[in-house]
Amino acid sequence: MKFTKTPLAGAFVIEPAANVDERGSFVRTWCAETLAAHGLDTSIAMCAVSRNTRRGTLRGMHWQTPPFAEAKTIRCPRGCVHDVIVDLRPESPTYKIWFAVRLSEENGRMLYVPQGMAHGFLTLEDDTEVAYTMSSRYDPASARGFRWDDPAFGIGWPREPAPAIVSERDRQFPPWRKEEP
Repeated sequence: MKFTKTPLAGAFVIEPAANVDERGSFVRTWCAETLAAHGLDTSIAMCAVSRNTRRGTLRGMHWQTPPFAEAKTIRCPRGCVHDVIVDLRPESPTYKIWFAVRLSEENGRMLYVPQGMAHGFLTLEDDTEVAYTMSSRYDPASARGFRWDDPAFGIGWPREPAPAIVSERDRQFPPWRKEEP
C-alpha cells in the first residue's frame, strides 16, 4: 500500500498494490498492521456500502460528534466519485480547509479520513458504489451535516455533472457553525 499525505492533517490517499496474474488480480484493501504503522486508527465498528444509481448524485457533507466521532476509509469499487473532506477540528492547522480526490474502480484509491472531518461525494458515473469502514457505529444523535454548497468552505465541485440528486435531509442542513464543546 502506498500512502500519500493530503493537504489536510492526518488524512491520506491510499493506493493498494494489486497482485496480478492470469486469473486477474488480488488487492488488499485493509491491513491493520500497515495502517497502524502509519499512525492511523485501525478500529472497525461498522462497514457500509452506498449504492447510487445515477450520475450527479451528491451525498454530504456529514460527520459525527464525540463520543461517536469516526475515522473512516472510503473507496469506490464500482463507478467513480469526486470525494471531498473538510477539516472541522478547531485545533488543526488545516481547520476549515477542504480536499478532494477522485476515487474510482479504475484507480483503486482509498481515502483515509481522521475523526473530526466532514465527508461527502458526487457520483461521476451511473451505478456507482462507495464502500466505507468506520471506527464508530452510526449514532443519529451525534450525526451532523452542512450543505454541500455552504459558502463557509467554498468547496470546488465539478461543473459536470452538476449535483442533480440531493436528499431532502442534505438540502435542509443549516449553514455550518462551529460545534460548541
